[in-house]
Amino acid sequence: MMAEETVPDKIKRISNNIYTDIVKEAKPEISMPLRSLQNVTYSDKVGYFELDNKFKSRTLTASTVKTFAQTLKMMALSKTLVETDDIATKRETYYVSKNWGEARFHEQVESDTVMDDIEAMFMVNREQMGFIPEEKGGDIAGKLIVIDKDPETGKDIKIDCTKFGSGAYSIPISVEHLKFETDAKFILAIETAGMFQRLVKHAYFKSANCILISMGGVPTRSVRRFVRRLSDDKKLPVYVFTDGDPYGFLNIYRTFKVGSGNAAHINQYFCVPQAKFFGITTQDIIDYKLPTHPLKEIDVKRIKDGIKNDPFVQHHKQWEKSLIEMVKLKVRAEQQALAQHGLNFVISNYLPDKLKNPKSWLP
Repeated sequence: MMAEETVPDKIKRISNNIYTDIVKEAKPEISMPLRSLQNVTYSDKVGYFELDNKFKSRTLTASTVKTFAQTLKMMALSKTLVETDDIATKRETYYVSKNWGEARFHEQVESDTVMDDIEAMFMVNREQMGFIPEEKGGDIAGKLIVIDKDPETGKDIKIDCTKFGSGAYSIPISVEHLKFETDAKFILAIETAGMFQRLVKHAYFKSANCILISMGGVPTRSVRRFVRRLSDDKKLPVYVFTDGDPYGFLNIYRTFKVGSGNAAHINQYFCVPQAKFFGITTQDIIDYKLPTHPLKEIDVKRIKDGIKNDPFVQHHKQWEKSLIEMVKLKVRAEQQALAQHGLNFVISNYLPDKLKNPKSWLP
């Protein structure tokens, strides 16, 4: 059985192909998947967005020479990082490029795009290439013991997520080595830090026997990977609790469950197909008579775009129906709107009601 090709091996192979083309006086070319919703497919059986067969090529010409050089320089940096067991944040990578002469990046968005292209070309995640994000992972509280490693001794460290007082355990950037112990019944992933803090303050995880996770908006890769590994390992259902708005539906939840078109090459590792949408649903806005805000023009555009172009929405007619209903209502609601019925109404009424009524959830 052949060993899996490592990142340095991939870099050497592609670099050798480019060198061979140059020696032959042929135009070197590199190819990578097109990263967009137009190049993904979705099915319940697979559970996440998969790449289709559309590719883009980058050929060395007078007009592409800078981007081509930047791609090669970043590949070289990745090779060094992996071979020396080092890391570089996305921001540090941008500043390292200041030593690349004419190939340097002028804005970080340029370096991020090239990094994403290389990641897709190699069909790996950027952490495997030595590049890590700036943002931290999410926070956790509840019935969970995380087993980590002491970086000095290599011995196991057991971290009890019920023992942080008013604080919480922070998910590390790399989670592949972690192990878990829990007797919790489910995982509740929460959009806002404020709602997470309320549930921690009143130890909701004890009465509900669950694990609380603060996503902090669109969840980072480490959050999604952590939840996926924990859910798979301990066979735990995952419920997602966001604001009742297009951003909560189509950016936070959709990305959490099935991934994105931009990162379709790694969705199989970083999405949580078993997740269910807990709330706030459009029907919740009506049933609980929640205070609302008017939909903005950008919200309506996001919904219409989702209905027209998002394979996930097109597949799940319940989502399509809910989004159409939101446009008709012309309103959105935040998690905190439940406080109109009392600061702890979410604990005493809303969450227990939702748990008893799975038919109110969305796929």
